[in-house]
Amino acid sequence: MLEQLSQNLESVFKKLRGQGKLSEANISDAMREVRRALLEADVNYKVVRTFVNSVKEKALGSEVLRSITPGQQIVKIIHEELIVLLGEKTAELELSGNPAIILLVGLQGSGKTTTSAKLARNLRKGGRQPLLVACDVYRPAAITQLQVLGKQLDIPVYAEEGNQDVVRIAKAAIRESIRYAANVLIVDTAGRLHVDANMMDEVKRLQQALKPAETLFVADAMTGQDAVNAAGTFAEAVDLTGVILTKLDGDARGGAALSVRKVTGRPIKYVGVGEHLDKLEVFHPERMAGRILGMGDIVSLVEKAQQDIDVEDAAKLEEKMLKSTFDLEDFKQQLKQLKSMGSLGDLTGMIPGMKGIKNADIDEKRLTRIEAIINSMTLVERRKPQILNGSRRKRIAGGSGTKVQDVNQLIKQFQSMRKMMKKFGKMNKRQLMKNLPMGF
Repeated sequence: MLEQLSQNLESVFKKLRGQGKLSEANISDAMREVRRALLEADVNYKVVRTFVNSVKEKALGSEVLRSITPGQQIVKIIHEELIVLLGEKTAELELSGNPAIILLVGLQGSGKTTTSAKLARNLRKGGRQPLLVACDVYRPAAITQLQVLGKQLDIPVYAEEGNQDVVRIAKAAIRESIRYAANVLIVDTAGRLHVDANMMDEVKRLQQALKPAETLFVADAMTGQDAVNAAGTFAEAVDLTGVILTKLDGDARGGAALSVRKVTGRPIKYVGVGEHLDKLEVFHPERMAGRILGMGDIVSLVEKAQQDIDVEDAAKLEEKMLKSTFDLEDFKQQLKQLKSMGSLGDLTGMIPGMKGIKNADIDEKRLTRIEAIINSMTLVERRKPQILNGSRRKRIAGGSGTKVQDVNQLIKQFQSMRKMMKKFGKMNKRQLMKNLPMGF
């Protein structure tokens, strides 16, 4: 998401950095290219005009023109303006009320039902007890879909088959929340292919009856400005409190993310970054701005690692590596933990200076082959790779759908890594002894 925009902006910054001194003329040229990059990313044209004018006004200030690093100063200004455009601060979810009620609204196909389940999972991880409420009573199998998702997550779902009075269903769910010991109700509502009066009327009636703490518009980022326009229409008709953008991991140009806050006046609270139920993230404007400009997002990377990697297991693996007792079974566990954090392309995008590395440069298929090779070994072979003779390697290659050369290469690289880690461990030990006080 927004990868093309990042590349286009980076080419503009390179030209600016190459200028020893900036003038009004080359700043204007740069802003023209920034405008083009934003429009190509499907950012709302009014938002583009306001953004570019604000950046240009600040860039023409004496502080930038007299700076010894004018190009970097402009990058700093664009970064600051992007943060403002995206919402400045992280918008916390409002969970007042007992139970707190969250109403999800939006067009059909935006991903409301799946987002309801994802949000319920997030809230449970935060210590809440959610109850999903099926108020999409028109779309075939919508109730069943929510029930299936609830079962996967072991989160209760309240539904009434055959009843199309959504207000009655929602009020009954509030009463039932006591039985489920639920303190948050997430109400999945019906969508339409286009904004219409019936849908708006239904949302208004639900708002009046439930008085939700949050009414969140769920928008499909892949639909670009259509999503932004629909969000704007909803914001005018009902009391929206925020936006959830779905499918930000797709091939969308990403303009919706940069436009929706300005158009609706409502903050982006969450973003969906994948199909799996754990792929819903709190939206951080500053971090997103940093990633767009290739500055990385180390904070999110660390948070992801803390969430997906067991600290005790990591400490044990580190000790085994330094003692050279690290085996292919341990390596298999490391690969599993790495995969749980997401694609390598996404992870490298969070590291400063590595935004330009494409998924093609990081051969994820090779990692899959490595995992297949290790899985084709017996537990004894993984723990004692030195017993892997020719016949065993041939069997492993056949079982993993690879060539014997691939198996040989993996074992050779693994042995080299073990030797390197052993040297590193000895070096650390010598360094420790050297730093000990005399006579210890």
